[in-house]
Amino acid sequence: MTLKQLKDKPTVRFITNRYVMILAIFVVWMLFFDENSWVNHREFDKEIDKLKSEKDYYKSEINQDRDFINKHNDREELEKFAREQYKMKKENEEIYIIEYDTIPEE
Repeated sequence: MTLKQLKDKPTVRFITNRYVMILAIFVVWMLFFDENSWVNHREFDKEIDKLKSEKDYYKSEINQDRDFINKHNDREELEKFAREQYKMKKENEEIYIIEYDTIPEE
């Protein structure tokens, strides 16, 4: 097949049309090289999704902390928490901490 015969094919004539070539270059430029390219938008969308998931996580943590604070507004609940977590006691009390031996016997 000679070059002349190749140029006469309809697909080659369409591809070598100057407007088609300019349009193809423009599309490639806009998809990959431009400041607002498709690649940049994809990266920004991933970052937005990550930030939204972090936002949801922190909102749930805030709600848990708010529930914890509301629960411990009662004086009795606060005393119970202090006794269990920090081993606190009243002035006239004795506390005995019982530890179990976890080493299995032979």
